[in-house]
Amino acid sequence: MLTKVYAAAIQGISAIPVTIEVNALRGIQFYLVGLPDSAVKESYHRIQSAFQHNGLKFPSKKIIVNMAPADIKKEGSAYDLPIAIGILAADSIIKSDNLDKHLIMGELGLDGGLMPVKGILPIAIKAKELGYSGIIVPTPNAAEAAVVEGIDVYAADNILQVISFLNDEAELPPHRADIEKEFYSQQSSFPFDFSEVRGQESVKRAFEVAAAGGHNLLMVGPPGSGKSMMAKRLPGILPPLTLQESLETTKIHSVSGHLPDGTALITQRPFRSPHHTISPVALCGGGSNPRPGEISLAHNGVLFLDELPEFSRDVLEVMRQPLEDRKISVARANYKVEYPAGVMFVASMNPCPCGYYNHPTKTCVCNPGQVQRYLNKISGPLLDRIDLQIEIIPVPFEKISDTREGESSAAIRARVIAARKIQEERYKDEEGIHCNAQMPPKLIKKFAAIDGQSLAMLKTAMERFNLSARAYDRILKVARTIADLEASEKIESHHIAEAIGYRNLDRESWGT
Repeated sequence: MLTKVYAAAIQGISAIPVTIEVNALRGIQFYLVGLPDSAVKESYHRIQSAFQHNGLKFPSKKIIVNMAPADIKKEGSAYDLPIAIGILAADSIIKSDNLDKHLIMGELGLDGGLMPVKGILPIAIKAKELGYSGIIVPTPNAAEAAVVEGIDVYAADNILQVISFLNDEAELPPHRADIEKEFYSQQSSFPFDFSEVRGQESVKRAFEVAAAGGHNLLMVGPPGSGKSMMAKRLPGILPPLTLQESLETTKIHSVSGHLPDGTALITQRPFRSPHHTISPVALCGGGSNPRPGEISLAHNGVLFLDELPEFSRDVLEVMRQPLEDRKISVARANYKVEYPAGVMFVASMNPCPCGYYNHPTKTCVCNPGQVQRYLNKISGPLLDRIDLQIEIIPVPFEKISDTREGESSAAIRARVIAARKIQEERYKDEEGIHCNAQMPPKLIKKFAAIDGQSLAMLKTAMERFNLSARAYDRILKVARTIADLEASEKIESHHIAEAIGYRNLDRESWGT
């Protein structure tokens, strides 16, 4: 008897339909075809054990399982349940009437219990698009799948519950998600707050400007000046995720296996801080079984690289294209996938190998050549993609011992949200442009025009500090954001002056 069970495979961060065809013929043999990997082939042993443990008999027949389309590689253990259901249906243990209505995914334990699998959210979205009335998943995946409206999500703990449900012998109540509880109520709870940061008012201001315009930021300062401390507090002043952004982010984390069990949605902007020993593949994604890298896991959030010059040159250079295009294409001999990479890039570094160049109280032991070689580890093209470059000095004792709290993240975030709303209105007719940092040159001319006084100031600064040509557009973008924070329609001269102050590393005299 030939039966068909419907499942899905993950390609990139999207799902594609997979039809599992099972045919039971005369004989005693088991064949699994359709480009399965080792984990899929091992399902035979898990299914056998699950059947035996639950009093089910594996058919004494020639079983042929085909996973179509056969030219797409099937990976992982998520096909255990649909293959098992197909075998039972081919042996007339399960009525095949309900199989056309549901998409089924799940990993089988040796006792027949169902264990969670990766990528359930994009699979549920695809099931809805294809018109299935329901999706059957392991209980730990139910909250994630139930975020998709318009399709019933049936959660099961073991294979016997699925069999009874498909035979209309027992009910599996559809799992419902409370979006209000899962999403909106959890958007303002952050573990770190800027009120805990003593001093560094000018750096806090730079963070506010960066958050308001979506600008990339580089901090240069000695050890212990608070670079990492402030970077960890950046998500708390960024605008809250929209529901669409939350779904995009959750899909990436679901596919990569980083979504905690029982979690329905990512409700806060991601903050990823990989170690400097990370490989290019781990950062950009890919591998033998392609998975999103750290850049994509930080999509719609912050990618923080601490001690930037300590990262290998290959790792740093692989970031250039994703930061510009906000997506990353990974091409290998046997596959090509595309991952989103819309991140706010934040980095920190010491000013020299010993860490104390330009320190107000400690003497730097590096010679000028060492300082310059250290800075040259950051290539010009990568530095070109960083809008704000700020120098940090240590906090004096008087500030550290001050018991008064600084301005809270909530207060800063309110100003950032107001500035972002101005930008949303400005770019509402521009496809793919959401904040000032994304402005192409034609929009800079349109929305960041400056008067004669500001132009003269910018010209003087570029000549006096020997600023590079690449700094020109960056200064205008940042000035546009500073004006938005003040709800100013025009860019004034003091906006330009502040933006110029955020180009420390572009000054020809810095580090010499």
